[in-house]
Amino acid sequence: MNAPSTEPATGPSGDFEPESVRVASAVREQIVDGTRAPGSRLVERDLAAELGVSRIPVRDALRALVAEGLVTPRPRTWAVVREFTDADVAHLQEVREATDPVQFRLAAQRRTPEQLAALTRAWEREAEAAARGDGPAARRAAADFHEAVVAASGNPVLAELHAVTASRVRWLLAQHSDLAAIADEHRALLDAVRDGDAEAAARLAREHLSTSRAAAAERRAEPRG
Repeated sequence: MNAPSTEPATGPSGDFEPESVRVASAVREQIVDGTRAPGSRLVERDLAAELGVSRIPVRDALRALVAEGLVTPRPRTWAVVREFTDADVAHLQEVREATDPVQFRLAAQRRTPEQLAALTRAWEREAEAAARGDGPAARRAAADFHEAVVAASGNPVLAELHAVTASRVRWLLAQHSDLAAIADEHRALLDAVRDGDAEAAARLAREHLSTSRAAAAERRAEPRG
């Protein structure tokens, strides 16, 4: 069991980060990476001991993850990792089909040099992780790539819409098995955004969604041990 930390929690920027945010981030990453299996219990007491915090931030973190659509609440002091159905996946894909081409088209038209640099860094992390076979790191970077595109689109309404489904989309993107193929498609999308080719960016986004649908279907068809 880990002892509670006496150091103040800080986020990536070095700013103070509430314990509940840190707990939610840790559990979210485990769910997306698959280290916490669908249907597995999330017990406040056990999570508090594992993460070295009190039960209050764990309770707040679980509420946040329920709101994000990654956790299903149960009575009293436990919840379960959400088991996504085929219908859940289809609904997510329908939303992406409506929004992703717009995001990439606008990013090609509006991206700033700083946003393009952030997009490039995310792709580089993805490609490097894919080359060394680090699936979790490659998938996290792939999700970061898509979130960088949302920022580069320069549309706050799109950003608000994405925020509602962001965690579920990260989970969906984590269903990809062919890391190199996804990194290659992201490279083509990056080139279109860098070139300011809005039509190519939208077209490639639609093609990329076809790959994503096939990858998710193949992953879900695999037998579970």
